[in-house]
Amino acid sequence: MSRKGNCYNNASMESFFATLKSELFHLNKFSSIDELHKAIRRYIRYYNHHRDMHRLGGLSPVQYRLKNAIPVS
Repeated sequence: MSRKGNCYNNASMESFFATLKSELFHLNKFSSIDELHKAIRRYIRYYNHHRDMHRLGGLSPVQYRLKNAIPVS
């Protein structure tokens, strides 16, 4: 944990939530909490498995981790 008033340990989650809100929440209307919950689950799956990220060489986060994984012997 960082010192009080220092937000460096929270920057990655803040970035993710900003992306989630701009790409999912603000573009749709949800009639129930259950519908919102399902949409968030689908979005997280998309974000991790299908969304190509430029900084990862055009791979999704899961593809990048699998490509760079160290084989277990």
